[in-house]
Amino acid sequence: MSDSDLKPKLKQKTKVQKPKLYKVILLNDDFTPREFVVLILKAEFRLDLAQAEVVMMTAHQKGACVVSVYPKDVAETKATRAIDAASQLGYPLQFTVEPE
Repeated sequence: MSDSDLKPKLKQKTKVQKPKLYKVILLNDDFTPREFVVLILKAEFRLDLAQAEVVMMTAHQKGACVVSVYPKDVAETKATRAIDAASQLGYPLQFTVEPE
């Protein structure tokens, strides 16, 4: 037997990549009541009252604010659910999803 027959075969390690993250961004509008925006931020994005108010006011003053960061499918689902909840009540609330 040759030396090469006796050497153990090494296992290859597979590298697992973390999923790319995406920002959910709240866009300001002049029609959706602030209280409703806070309610959506608390319900869909699990922000507490203080965090929701800060995000809402930042979007109101600057035009947009990052709400949170998630994997792509979670970010898109949360943004869509928030937009759908607002549109059912006739509010033009908008969120966008962008790569981090």
